[in-house]
Amino acid sequence: MRTSRLLVVCLACAVFLTILVSPVAGAAEKTELTFWSWRTEDIDAYAKFIRVFQASNPDISVRFTAFKNTEYNTILATALQGGTGPDIVQLRSYGGMEALANAGYLVPLDTTSVPGLAKFPEDLLKGATNRRDGKVYGVPFAIQTIQVLYNKTIFDKLGLNEPATWDEFLKLGAALKQHGYIPLANGGKDGWTLETLFGGVAPSFYGGNDFADAVIAGRTTFNDPRFIYSLRKMLELRPYMPPNFMGVGYTDMQMMFAQEMAAMMVAGSYEVGTFERLNPNIKIGVFPVPGEKAGEGGYVAVYVDGSYGINAASKHKEQALRFINFLASVEFGQMFADELSQPSAVPGVKPKHPVLAEMLALADKKSTPHLMLVGFRFEQPSGSTLLQTTLQGMFSDKLTPEQVAEEIQSGLAKWYGPFQK
Repeated sequence: MRTSRLLVVCLACAVFLTILVSPVAGAAEKTELTFWSWRTEDIDAYAKFIRVFQASNPDISVRFTAFKNTEYNTILATALQGGTGPDIVQLRSYGGMEALANAGYLVPLDTTSVPGLAKFPEDLLKGATNRRDGKVYGVPFAIQTIQVLYNKTIFDKLGLNEPATWDEFLKLGAALKQHGYIPLANGGKDGWTLETLFGGVAPSFYGGNDFADAVIAGRTTFNDPRFIYSLRKMLELRPYMPPNFMGVGYTDMQMMFAQEMAAMMVAGSYEVGTFERLNPNIKIGVFPVPGEKAGEGGYVAVYVDGSYGINAASKHKEQALRFINFLASVEFGQMFADELSQPSAVPGVKPKHPVLAEMLALADKKSTPHLMLVGFRFEQPSGSTLLQTTLQGMFSDKLTPEQVAEEIQSGLAKWYGPFQK
C-alpha cells in the first residue's frame, strides 16, 4: 500500500512534465505509446525526436514522461510490479536492467525484431544483455566517458596547460587555487559523484584493464595493493576540492563549473551539453587523468549509459517495436548526439561537437571499464553502493584506504561467485 501511494504521488509530480512534451491528441484511431525516462533535462530534445518519428508514423503518438533521476528506479519498479508502467522504458545498464529482465517485465529483442541491433558491437550490447539467459533487452542509447573537463578560458587567461603527469596535475590545482579559483568542482555529498571521481582517477593508478580484468575474473581482490594505492592518490585531491566538499552536492558541482567558479571537474561526457545550456559562452577542454610519469595512466573509463526497452505488459507491442527500431537507427542516433551533445551508442553516428569527438578519440586511445558499474552492480550489496559509502567515509577521514578495500571485498564476497572460491 505504501509503494502504491508513492507511485501515485510521484506520478502526480511528473504530470506537468508529460503535458509539456506530449503531442496533441490526434484522431481516434491513433495508438498512443507511453515512454518513461529519468532525463528531466532532456524533455525538449525528446519532444523533437518524437515529432520526427511521428512524421513518418502518423498512426502512432508518443507521450514522454520524465521523472527525477533519484526516484525513477523506484517509480518504474513499482509500476511494473503492479502490471502497469509505460510501453517504452528507458533502462539503466548492466545490473539495473538485469533485475527487471529476470522478473519477466521486459520483452527480449533480437536482430529479427530490431535489425539495427546487428550493427552494435558486443561490448555495447553487454550493457543491455541479461547474463542469465544471454538475451538482449534494450537498444543502447549512449556511451559515456569519464575524464577531466576544464575551462579553456581560465586556463588561457592564466597561461596553464594540460598536465602530462600527476605531479603537474596537482601543481595545476595549486596554481588555480592561488588565483582564486576552485580547482576541482567535485564534492562528496552525493556518493555517486565520488564513484565518478573514482572512475576518472583510480584507473591510472590501479593499472587500468590489467587490474579490472583480473578482479572481475577473481584472479585478484580489492585488497590488491594496486587498488589501495589508487585510493591514496584520490585523497591527494582534497586540497583542491571545494571548501567543505563533503557538503557539496551534484547540482552545486554543476553550478560551480558552469558559472566559472571552478576551473576543472572530473565528470562524465553527459555534462557537456548541460554546461553549455547553463552557460552558452563556456569553452570546455578535456584531458584524461595522467599517471605518475608522462605516458603512464591516461585511462578513460567507459560504459553504456542505458538502453530503451519494451514493457512485457504493453498492449501495443507492434507499435512499440516500430518506435524501438527508430531508436536503433542512425537517424535517431545522430539527432541524439547533435541535440544533447552526448556520444550516441548507435554505430555509424559521428559527433559534430568537437569536445565529444575529442572525448571519444581519447577513449579509443586508452579506455577501461567503469569498474563497479560494468562488473559489480548486479546484486546487493552492489559494488557501487559499497564504493560510494566507503569513499564518503574515506574522504571524511572515517576510513583508511585499506578499510575501504576490505569493506568492498567482504561485501561483494557475499554474492560474487569468483570471490567465494
